[in-house]
Amino acid sequence: MEAYTDFASVYDTFMDETPYDVWGNFIAELIEKYGVSKPIKIENVNEKAVAFDKNENVESDLEADVIEDGSQEALDQEKNLVVELGCGTGSFTIEMAKKGYDIMGIDLSPDMLDIARNKAANKGLNLMFLEQDMRELDLYCTAGTIVSVCDSINYLLEDDDVIETFRLVNNFLFPKGIFIFDFNTLHKYRDEIGDVTIAENREDCSFIWDNYYHEDEHINEYDLTIYALCDKEKELFRRSVETHYQRGYTLEEMISFVKQAGLEYITAIDADTHEATTEASERIYIIARESGKMPG
Repeated sequence: MEAYTDFASVYDTFMDETPYDVWGNFIAELIEKYGVSKPIKIENVNEKAVAFDKNENVESDLEADVIEDGSQEALDQEKNLVVELGCGTGSFTIEMAKKGYDIMGIDLSPDMLDIARNKAANKGLNLMFLEQDMRELDLYCTAGTIVSVCDSINYLLEDDDVIETFRLVNNFLFPKGIFIFDFNTLHKYRDEIGDVTIAENREDCSFIWDNYYHEDEHINEYDLTIYALCDKEKELFRRSVETHYQRGYTLEEMISFVKQAGLEYITAIDADTHEATTEASERIYIIARESGKMPG
């Protein structure tokens, strides 16, 4: 699993149409439906006061403010913590923080994390970002929710790597906490984008994305050629190349990995339609629940 390097500097430019807000709304709905974590920050204090005056049920909103027992408060902090694996430049992390979630981001790429930290600081958000390989996940406490979006799991190329990552997720989940992740399907790599070249040109940068699908390993290799403006006055662009690999998985394989890791499989949802998955699903969400800890 290779970290993004030069691509990090132009990643947000080429991902500017990614619907992080839509993803965030849907993930928040899944957390509310299946999980234990709650948003802990209220954007508008006046709205909370008005709700209280009207005798509306604001117990969940005020819970963190009225707890007097220190140990209970610590447990609630863990229960409400959300951890994002493969956070990249932090766009989804920030989206969830704006919804009031206490969230931290984890990624393998220091270049992506530097951008994430700067973006959060510029928005006045005090967020924690950790540089870690998800296969060696190590948190200081449990978390009520662990999420991974934008096909980060597909960068795990071996069965054992996926199972070990999921085992660590289960280990660091708060009791009955949930793991929500998406993945690109074997169908997508094999039948839709395999051996396809994608190119995009912007004012200050451009890229060529060459896909090569390897049938035997179910692995999609993509070579990125990036041209980034480095001297505007002289109109000079710097060329860089990096290669990454992602593996396509079937839903059946992912469910098996979830169970082997000790997690309880809950459901799978087509990420595009938000309906039941089909053979034509290209990206799938899986929701799994902590189900007791397994020995290391």
